[in-house]
Amino acid sequence: MTTIDSDARADRRLELLATVLLTLAAVATAWSTYQAAYWHGKQAEAQSASIAARVESTKASDVANREAEIDVSLFTQWVDAYARRETKLAAFYERRFRDEFEPAFTAWVATKPRENPSAPLSPFAMPEYKLAALADADRFEAQATAASIDVKRYIERADDYMLAVVLFAAALFFAGISSKLHARRLRIAVLCVGYAMFVGTVIWVATFPISVST
Repeated sequence: MTTIDSDARADRRLELLATVLLTLAAVATAWSTYQAAYWHGKQAEAQSASIAARVESTKASDVANREAEIDVSLFTQWVDAYARRETKLAAFYERRFRDEFEPAFTAWVATKPRENPSAPLSPFAMPEYKLAALADADRFEAQATAASIDVKRYIERADDYMLAVVLFAAALFFAGISSKLHARRLRIAVLCVGYAMFVGTVIWVATFPISVST
């Protein structure tokens, strides 16, 4: 075997290695780009869900505040009428108590607040006083917080995949530039760098969450 034949065979091996790296890096780049786009989409969905939940939380909180104002106003009027011994007027206000307020009011009256110094100061301090709207506001706020956490997580995943795209693109560059070099040792060195970058990035990407959803 002549030296020329040996050199030609070595060059063909290097070209084959470069082609393999180009193919693998191109596929990996496309895959990482798809994953980055997917997680960016999930981030947008979570962001929308977070905003919608916060809007609903605000609405429910406003409703709860209005209901509490009504309860306070009617109870204050009832106290004034009761203190003046205007029984009919007190009964008039009591009949207009909201359904959510009545259990707390009844429980508070049962503590005999005029005789019992340790009784709660008002029905609003009773555990029976619960506003469904306020519970809804808390529930929506919890959903918004959870969605915000998802937003942060999805952004991190998309950013990681975008970095992987850059690294795979760098491996593509090394594979492509190697075919332009004439010095065999330099070609080998460049290919080694490209393969090292490709393999290292593949190992890193293997730790990422993957989705094939459309």
